[in-house]
Amino acid sequence: MMHSLPYLTVLLIVGIGLIVLLTTRYKVPAFFSLFLACLVVGLGANMSLDETITVIKDGFGNILKSLGLIIVLGTTLGLVLEHTGSTTVMATFLLQKMGNRFASLAMSITGFIVGLPIFCDSGYIVLSGLNHSMAKRAGVPISVLSVSLATGLYSVHCLIPPHPGSTATAATLGADFGKLLLIGIPVAIPAMIVGNIWAIYSGKRSVSLTEDPLDNVKEKPTNQPSLFVACLPVFIPILLIGVRPFLSTQLLASSSWLRALSYAGNPVIALLFGIMLAFAAKRNWLKSELAELLHKATEKAGEILVIIGMGGAFGAILTATKIGEHFSQSIALGSIGLLFPFLLTTVLKTAQGSSTVAIITASSIVLPLLPALHLNNETGRLLCVLAMGSGSMMISHANDAYFWVIAKFSGLDMRTMLRSYSVATILMGITTFLTVYLLSKVL
Repeated sequence: MMHSLPYLTVLLIVGIGLIVLLTTRYKVPAFFSLFLACLVVGLGANMSLDETITVIKDGFGNILKSLGLIIVLGTTLGLVLEHTGSTTVMATFLLQKMGNRFASLAMSITGFIVGLPIFCDSGYIVLSGLNHSMAKRAGVPISVLSVSLATGLYSVHCLIPPHPGSTATAATLGADFGKLLLIGIPVAIPAMIVGNIWAIYSGKRSVSLTEDPLDNVKEKPTNQPSLFVACLPVFIPILLIGVRPFLSTQLLASSSWLRALSYAGNPVIALLFGIMLAFAAKRNWLKSELAELLHKATEKAGEILVIIGMGGAFGAILTATKIGEHFSQSIALGSIGLLFPFLLTTVLKTAQGSSTVAIITASSIVLPLLPALHLNNETGRLLCVLAMGSGSMMISHANDAYFWVIAKFSGLDMRTMLRSYSVATILMGITTFLTVYLLSKVL
């Protein structure tokens, strides 16, 4: 049965509202919130219960088929880098080279580099000890360095694979992972810079740190790897994945070495190389230590995968209702273009707090609208992912778990966090979207 656009729009709003209400007010895990929204929208569109369940299973399975290995391997790489002390080595090198005068910029760059393979919350916890040490040594207010580190990590977390939000969105929309990585990194740089500038400006009246509130929980890693060994697991996968899109069929036919490079540039193989290099950063692994680390990685990846899978299911339900066709026939979305996915993701992020859930949910809604938005080509899908990534940056506040990680591990109060960090995320999101918009005029 065909429904009118107003009816389907109300149904969509009800589905999104249900996700936001359940995740924020009732603290229901995102997986179950998305599952219930799928049922409400599917049944509300007069799909039978069996048909609704079938669509949910197909959408869930299709997205995991594309992303399952990438998410598990990406999560494992981040945990191994953290466990071996490689992230600490990279951070310490940058801080030593840039000195006290550029302490805040050093923390931003540290967050940016460390955040390439590691989730922002994990990265912040790992580097919080260095953050406090640098604040005391340089005489810089802790709020300045904390926001600098947090925004550096956040800038890549929202835009670049293998982070779950951008990875899932790229798979949903059919964007190329290698090109997303190559373009996403320079797009994230202005966001990092803006976050650093605002951290310095907002922290002018803050006092310098004299005591580390987390001295009792910090761990000082020993037997750290060299800088070269620490960096290899981060940059080799990026290089391999980034080169692959530029290897044409003609080039591959002419050289066995280039064919091997193309195979190595598959995200799954590239991440596997990264993991092996990361393991090499530590000698004398204990069997129990290795087993515990890998078990932790699969557990953490599992939590992410079920959310991503159900996000794909929600998208499949929306596609089955043909809401995209209705929108394209009734509304001139082409005049809105990239602004629509940006605003949609911004609303979802601000309302429910999770950047990952926001961008995955938004991608499900945007997918059937790509033709109407004039983004249904390779470049358009790539820019759409980045536009939604910019929307998933803002606005981070009290309903965001990362917000509280920063507050806890830096000792900042709510007022300082809102003035410094939350405002920084707004500026970062707007800056990134403007960068993407300007990029759309060039590509």
